[in-house]
Amino acid sequence: MEHPDQQQIEPTDELLTPDTPASPGPNGNGSVDDYGADKIKVLEGLEAVRKRPAMYIGSTGEPGLHHLVYEVVDNSIDEALGGFCDQINVTIHIDNSITVVDNGRGIPVDAMPDGRSAAEVVLTVLHAGGKFENAAYKVSGGLHGVGVSVVNALSEQLDLEIWRNGQVYQQSYERGTPIKPLEVTGTTQRRGTKVTFKADPQVFETTEYSFDTLAQRLRELAFLNGGIVITIDDERDGKSHKFQYDGGIVSFVEHLNKNKAAVNDKPIFMKGEKDGIDTEIALQWNDSYAETT
Repeated sequence: MEHPDQQQIEPTDELLTPDTPASPGPNGNGSVDDYGADKIKVLEGLEAVRKRPAMYIGSTGEPGLHHLVYEVVDNSIDEALGGFCDQINVTIHIDNSITVVDNGRGIPVDAMPDGRSAAEVVLTVLHAGGKFENAAYKVSGGLHGVGVSVVNALSEQLDLEIWRNGQVYQQSYERGTPIKPLEVTGTTQRRGTKVTFKADPQVFETTEYSFDTLAQRLRELAFLNGGIVITIDDERDGKSHKFQYDGGIVSFVEHLNKNKAAVNDKPIFMKGEKDGIDTEIALQWNDSYAETT
């Protein structure tokens, strides 16, 4: 049956050959000549991080802003996992800059083959750190080696202070670029690392931190790393918290069930080690239908 309102397609003898230039498609009006080698851009150093920050920290909103703190704190947690650190202090300053201090071994300061200090390389080169060598960290919470260098790249200013080998080392950066080489500024009996940074307002939609958001994260880390002391102080309004849970994940499970009726009074705890990997499990049932893992 013919439908008079249907469009009739006329046959054509015109065929595309290798010599026939392709006409622009419906989604563009350029030719292949518009896309050549000159359009390929190689981003050097930390430029890639500032160009596409969300690729590294998830977003440039509040979640990404707080992620900067998590990255620095995770380095301290790795020291704690190795048995070299038992205290981490986080401070939110009045200007919304952040200071993270630990009593770990301190970032190495020795000279690298290119003449720069190991500390500068760690803070300015992606995928640089001690997490790739089992001799330095047998256990680590972060393995990609981009944490503190990304924080440095996305900070308006970052000040680094290292207490190691009886000396105080300092270096400052602006948007990931060192202002001057690492230098010795004094002597000390302390050991550890102090990182102070201020998120770059050119990158982030907001630079104001939430005390509760950071406190929640630090509480969880204290639960997961039994015995370690983690503090947070807010100079903006005087709030502060100290987290220390010797029971580790057993205390965490008890915390999760504190407003529920527990079926077994004490959590069941299991711990084992295989091939150098430690595993801990804590279980406690309650009378609700929802499960928390």
